[in-house]
Amino acid sequence: MVRAIKGTLVECDPSIKSIIISIDKEDNEYIIEDLDESHLVVKDNMVAKLKTELDKRLKENVPEVEDDSDSDRDVK
Repeated sequence: MVRAIKGTLVECDPSIKSIIISIDKEDNEYIIEDLDESHLVVKDNMVAKLKTELDKRLKENVPEVEDDSDSDRDVK
């Protein structure tokens, strides 16, 4: 018997897609189909949870930019 799953098309950079795939490898609860290098179909009811997890991972891996008032951009 065929079973349909409601999904949301996600378009992102390949680097973000690799993070999403690594998140999904833990429980296989997010991705329905990996379409190409920048598109995924994600379970519709899991999009908000995936966004939260992705934000968490990005905050862990991406350093915050400090306000540098002595920047070279100010020099004319």
